[in-house]
Amino acid sequence: MKTMKISDLLIVILPLFFTITAQSSPSPPHFVKSIRKYSTNDTTPQQYFEVTHPLPTDDITPACSVSLLNHSFGNTYGSPPVSVNYTPPDAACKWFVAVLEFRAECKGEQYDRIAGVWIDGVELLRTSTAQPTEDGIFWKVRKDVTRYSSIISQSNLTLTVMLENLVNDEFTGVYHVNISLLLYSDNAVGFPLSIVPGKSERHSLNRKLISVKNHEIGDKLDRDRDRALKSLLCPYTKLADLVVPISASGGLSDGFWFRIQDEFDLQTKNIQISNKTYKAVLELYVSFHGDDEFWYMNPSDLYVETNHLTTGRGHGAYREVLVTIDGKLVGAVVPFPVIFTGGINPLFWDPVVSIGAFNLPSYDIDFTPFLGLLLDNKNHSIGIQIADGISFWLVDANLHLWFDHSDVKAESVKSKVPSMEIERKSEFIRLDGEFEIEGERESEVTGWVYSSTGYLKTELTEKIKFKNKLKFKDEGTKKELVQKYKRKTKIKITNEDGELVESLEVKIKYPLKISTETKPGSDADTSVMTTKVELERSEKLYGDKDSMVLSHKQNCTGLMVVKGSSVLSGSADNHQNYDYSDGFGCYSRMVDVVDGNVVRNDTSSVCV
Repeated sequence: MKTMKISDLLIVILPLFFTITAQSSPSPPHFVKSIRKYSTNDTTPQQYFEVTHPLPTDDITPACSVSLLNHSFGNTYGSPPVSVNYTPPDAACKWFVAVLEFRAECKGEQYDRIAGVWIDGVELLRTSTAQPTEDGIFWKVRKDVTRYSSIISQSNLTLTVMLENLVNDEFTGVYHVNISLLLYSDNAVGFPLSIVPGKSERHSLNRKLISVKNHEIGDKLDRDRDRALKSLLCPYTKLADLVVPISASGGLSDGFWFRIQDEFDLQTKNIQISNKTYKAVLELYVSFHGDDEFWYMNPSDLYVETNHLTTGRGHGAYREVLVTIDGKLVGAVVPFPVIFTGGINPLFWDPVVSIGAFNLPSYDIDFTPFLGLLLDNKNHSIGIQIADGISFWLVDANLHLWFDHSDVKAESVKSKVPSMEIERKSEFIRLDGEFEIEGERESEVTGWVYSSTGYLKTELTEKIKFKNKLKFKDEGTKKELVQKYKRKTKIKITNEDGELVESLEVKIKYPLKISTETKPGSDADTSVMTTKVELERSEKLYGDKDSMVLSHKQNCTGLMVVKGSSVLSGSADNHQNYDYSDGFGCYSRMVDVVDGNVVRNDTSSVCV
């Protein structure tokens, strides 16, 4: 799967009498707040939230709404997901924008849990839960799901929700979940449906920041509408005619996500797509759990084996989601390191969760240059695999397809998507050491499509750089991580005369720093852990006429007293800066939390 250069610089075998302590675990454990000892005098249920920008529909009354599910997830671990008949919006409801609203509340003691929402195997939302308190908590997630309009409009389908929870004498929290679909009319968003010839041609500008009530910008919207409708580049500026699930076939019994156990576990789905397809985008949903929840802090297997550690958290700190067509690598993603609410220090995420914890990001891979491999009236295998992965990952995908009114011709001219070239270095003595992994990849893909709009050639180039440096000090009780990930993607579309039709450049950076130190506590069987996390999600998109810039930073410091996996007490600060802008406006938000109290929550829509 990769080119590997291994340099094990220094290894010292532990003597047999050397004792490994609990504080020497090679990567962060998962914690739960012990609410019996960590609680406040306020008995009012507290609202939790994720810092993000508002949807333009947030202050608008929906034209109609559909209640999809109202269910309590108690002792559901190992049980089939909850499945109900899906009821689409009434035909009398003329909607233009669709928003999925996920509401949850919980009271008691509980770990965080992962959850997914599907319609007939098409995933609409990947989310995780907050850890509750004895006084109760609640939160809501609103996600624009207009891109799934083709399936939202259908009837005789099944809605499935997976949330595996464990309830017993110790973990008493039951997650009460309510899911609704909010539909907004074309009048609300300022675009009458009559201006476009067909459903698949409707342009969703709901990602823009401007309030849809602001009629002063109507003229600007009208000017931008036509060129937006003509865009063939940005994945969802035009709604797909069909969304095909690339998910597990036994979804009604085990959930629709593929459960990937190791690097050799290749999950596939056979599909046959219409010859009328002129554009295709694969949307990946990814989350990591078990021994790979903190994959970015996993040392080498040699370190674990040499030190006789019982942990399964090893196999190094490089992971990548690989996507194949008929066994041929066509794309890969290093996922954003989402930290769930039990991770590193659960006191950090009370009541403001980490970046992406309530709405995990999905990742797009443009399949259009590969249509020459797919448009032949035959079945093709779409595969998903985790490079260097260990147990376990939950992954599935949605294939968005756009159709012409007649058959399309396509050819894949060039396809160079190599495996990541990896170089590893490790040096350790007993429990102390350094582990460094660097990886690079340069991809070039070219394909052309001939449809009713003419001859269009798509050229895609991508450069990826990944670097992870992990240090263990003081007999492994002090851990320091610095990870950098950069991806630069350029897409150019030209016509048969070589004239530029569209271009797009996407730049992504996910820097991460984590430091932890563990010392013996004053009481028996307790430890005192100091923790620090710095994380940023930076994404920039530049097109000929459109742009989007996101910078979301969080900086957390804290201390906690732990016994086993329970947090008995502690203190924590969580500071988040959020900046977003696109062609229609800007939004910024600064949130500061000290010991569970939001001491600052400032927002601004002024472009600087």
